[in-house]
Amino acid sequence: MNKTILITGSTDGLGKEVARRLAAKDWTVLLHGRDARKGNTVLEELRSESGNQSLQYFNADLSSLADVKRLAREVLDSSENIDVLVNNAGIGPRTPDSPRELSKDGIELFFAVNYLAGYLLVRELLPRLKQSAPARIINVASLAQAPVQFDDPMLENDYSDGLAYRQSKLAQILHSCDLAQQLTATGVTANSLHPATLMNTKMVLDSTALPDSMTTVDDGANALEYLVTSAELENVSGEYFDMQEKARADDQAYDPVAWEKLRELSENLVNKALA
Repeated sequence: MNKTILITGSTDGLGKEVARRLAAKDWTVLLHGRDARKGNTVLEELRSESGNQSLQYFNADLSSLADVKRLAREVLDSSENIDVLVNNAGIGPRTPDSPRELSKDGIELFFAVNYLAGYLLVRELLPRLKQSAPARIINVASLAQAPVQFDDPMLENDYSDGLAYRQSKLAQILHSCDLAQQLTATGVTANSLHPATLMNTKMVLDSTALPDSMTTVDDGANALEYLVTSAELENVSGEYFDMQEKARADDQAYDPVAWEKLRELSENLVNKALA
């Protein structure tokens, strides 16, 4: 049966390359981006290249939780099945001394876009993922990790782009581990990965806070495609991968108390934003 995948941030870089590969394999690929003109151009490009007319494009700004909820609703209205959700969209460090910024909901921007948008998307799409089981949730995280500062999660007192990025990436991994426990015996798995180190993506190339590119988008796409399609991972859940190998994340990722704190923080932030 034809499988359906939603990949956030799939109009360039890693997300676009994996979308291209799966479109060529006749998957129904639900593309997402925040620039409608660019998104529709990519949609037509991939349709033409693959001959696959089942691709769709959805526009949403992940710095707005209302937009994330609308995205989820539109995806649910368009698709009877969701076999894989890939939370890939994200922002990276810009300059070494960039000022702290807030999302449209007043949430620290890295936490909002890199983590909380994916948290809400999972929450909204989870019933459909369960109906579609076996299904997979994959969070594209990073080797760059810093413990979530539950006493100051919005980093009001000690901010840097690098710290905000690392905290948001570990939050994604915590979320994956927590989901894996919640989803035991449902047929839905949750894993996270570091796809490759400093790929030649726009995020890396445009940043003055990061070293030069060290790997290619193809390297990262090989890892992400493996997590999406590999039959040997069908029952693997709660794992963190460094490319295609199981690895160990920061210790906080495996702390059930931290999972509960993050879940409570996330629900409070989401509910306040959507009230």
